[in-house]
Amino acid sequence: MKIKLVVLAFIGLLFSSFKSEQKRMDTVLEVTSFNLKTTASEQEFNKLDAEVQNNFTSKQPGFIRRQSGVDENGKYVVIVYWKSLADAKASMDKFMKDPSVATYAGMIEGSTMKMSRFTISDEFTAHNSTFTEVMTFNTKKETDITAFNKINKKVETGFTNKQKGFLQRITGSNEVGEQVVVVYWDTKKNSDAVLADFMNAPIAKSFMGMMDQSSIDMIRYQSLQSLKNVELTKKDKVVALLNSFNTGDQTPISYINPNKYIQHNLGVADGLQGFGALMQNAPKGGFKADIKRAFQDGNYVFTQTKYDFFGPKAGFDIFRFEDDLIVEHWDNLLPVQKLNPSGRTQFDGATALTDLDKTEANKAVVRGFIQNVLLDHQMDQVATYINPKEYIQHNPAVADGLDGFGAAMKSFAENGWVMEYDTLHMVLGQGNFVLSVSEGKFGKGDPTAYYDLFRLENGLIVEHWDVIAPIPPAAEWKNDNGKF
Repeated sequence: MKIKLVVLAFIGLLFSSFKSEQKRMDTVLEVTSFNLKTTASEQEFNKLDAEVQNNFTSKQPGFIRRQSGVDENGKYVVIVYWKSLADAKASMDKFMKDPSVATYAGMIEGSTMKMSRFTISDEFTAHNSTFTEVMTFNTKKETDITAFNKINKKVETGFTNKQKGFLQRITGSNEVGEQVVVVYWDTKKNSDAVLADFMNAPIAKSFMGMMDQSSIDMIRYQSLQSLKNVELTKKDKVVALLNSFNTGDQTPISYINPNKYIQHNLGVADGLQGFGALMQNAPKGGFKADIKRAFQDGNYVFTQTKYDFFGPKAGFDIFRFEDDLIVEHWDNLLPVQKLNPSGRTQFDGATALTDLDKTEANKAVVRGFIQNVLLDHQMDQVATYINPKEYIQHNPAVADGLDGFGAAMKSFAENGWVMEYDTLHMVLGQGNFVLSVSEGKFGKGDPTAYYDLFRLENGLIVEHWDVIAPIPPAAEWKNDNGKF
């Protein structure tokens, strides 16, 4: 009898040990971050994200759980827990080919996408979390990993888990030595309250001191599930309005103020009635709009679009809002041209929106370029505003680089053509993209509207698109609002 009890006790210990070992079994944490394309609707993407989770990711072998969220600058994060690295890779391979997620994937700005996978031993328990901090980084080359792991653990036991609203801290690393720390909080408010204290804590200074500072990527985001009643942004409304040319959807018409719609397209009558008349006179098959880039600057939204509008057109549009309704519209249209001397179109090139904190500084650079170089003809100042080593040009007649810019100016002078900027009317921007609207003369001296879109990096212009279009004589205008 005693032998049986000993055997049963031994089996019980083994089973208990096995259960404990199961609990500590390593799993995989997959962290993916990205921005949406500027033409994508956050409201629509959030809806599709839930569908992807329910109908695709959660049905893949090895799936444990998935979380997604967005930070204050519009960067998205998707965290997926997998049973193994093989499961994570197999799911991603299928995701890239599955047509059921194509619309969702197509809204992501591919150049901003970053994905890492980490081995972790923690089991997720923070089910009530609405706010998450994710930090990935490499340790310094001279860092002793054993010592780092001890300090990493002390950060949790000696600081984080003592804070109000803290729910869980998960850590891990991957085969190339990259580290991850994920901290779950009940609310953003409680997370915010801890930041300053953490950075000043002695244990945090030791912890951060072991990191390669240049490798740190920190994202603090609100879970999508906790965001309620996400409304269409002004940019979303403009994109929907332009896309209605393709879909025939009448809903976006409601985004225009029916009692106030100031029209600056001189070929269209004023007011909502003028817009309606334009649509009624559309050719068979209607108008088409392929929106390439869309940006928002306060109450203004500006877009770059490839139209089928009485023939293929390159166009820029500007919409002004009051009380979330469109009340004013400007545009500039030009027939689509052949490839320029550098083989570029009027539409290709970079589309990723970055540097949201540099919007005003970038607008100042463009304003300075237009004023000092193009209006005041201080050509010796060109390199102050344009990157002399990288200047990508999409003007149909101009090649890349400052040499291309200089050659175009020389050609105009030799042929007696005019390219004059007389007045800068408007500068709008978001992050690394800035649009300027100017008035001047072109060719044989014809009154002309210049719409120039610039992309900037490190305070210098590195890419340029434009639409240069003649201003029709006043006798041909269908409204009295003027081009500008």
